[in-house]
Amino acid sequence: MEPLLIIPVILAFFLTLITLPSWIKRAKKGGLKGRDINKYEKPEVAECGGVIVIGGFIIGVLSYVAIKTFVLNTNTTTVEILALISSIALISFTGLIDDILGWKIGLGKKIRIFLVFIAAIPLMVINAGNSTVWIPFFGEIGLGIIYPLIIIPIGIIGAGTTFNFLAGFNGLEAGQGILVLGALSIVAFLTGNSWLTLIGLCAVASLTAFLIFNKYPAQVFPGDVMTYPIGTLIAIFAILGNCERIAIFFFIPYIAETVLKLRAGVKLDKESFGKPQKDGSLEPPYSKIYGLEHLSILILKKVKKSGKVYETDVVYFLHGIQIAIIILGFIIFWKSLI
Repeated sequence: MEPLLIIPVILAFFLTLITLPSWIKRAKKGGLKGRDINKYEKPEVAECGGVIVIGGFIIGVLSYVAIKTFVLNTNTTTVEILALISSIALISFTGLIDDILGWKIGLGKKIRIFLVFIAAIPLMVINAGNSTVWIPFFGEIGLGIIYPLIIIPIGIIGAGTTFNFLAGFNGLEAGQGILVLGALSIVAFLTGNSWLTLIGLCAVASLTAFLIFNKYPAQVFPGDVMTYPIGTLIAIFAILGNCERIAIFFFIPYIAETVLKLRAGVKLDKESFGKPQKDGSLEPPYSKIYGLEHLSILILKKVKKSGKVYETDVVYFLHGIQIAIIILGFIIFWKSLI
């Protein structure tokens, strides 16, 4: 990779870092703020910080395209990159509408799925990815036109709409995005898709800058305008990098979270938050487990000598689970990566 290509990553990081403080002030002034439910005092925090994250990411990626075009004199993968940006921009719009309407109301499920499907169209029309996939017990099977018309939208809808299920704790969504996209960037590099690695690093850089303001105690929340695109980007990595199996493996926490949420019914109306106490600790909000967040609180209460579980404990515990899954994924799929 050309040393010059570090510029898009640096640009994504600093654009997000420099712009976020202004967004936080303006969002609060404009009434775009929400309560931090995991705090006993329920302080108000600026919302929709994901707008800046996605903006920094897209500008970083566009600068990469500019360097490829005007300096390196190549247009390979440009179509794929522009399709990726189009999908991210469309899904960000859907997330922003959801945020404006509020997480208690939001978009209806049918409308949300339809809008996410629209976001998959740029990848569908360029016939992105490899239509030959590996299916357990059947091996490699060529899906032909089924792949762009059915598999791609299913992947985008699935990842885009479930990434925000494992959420609600300061730094959780951003940290998870850094871990998963960072791991997939390594996968892309190992499989000869260094251009995709660069895009992943732009996303990681922007998320890292955001985490500085989103970690405990959060000054800004990401909103669906960030979680939808990050989930979608994970699916796009799987499609364009032809690494569906390991991407799905890395996504296991979100699959588990979805299964636990479904225990409450298809309405998925059980919240991920804990029940805050006066001393800042958290208790399980329900008698049953409806998310990995709730399970984490129960496990940590038994493991910690004090029996007290705090918000940062839950976040680090879930990050630890994600890291373990990523390491296991590399061990299982290593031979197919080299």
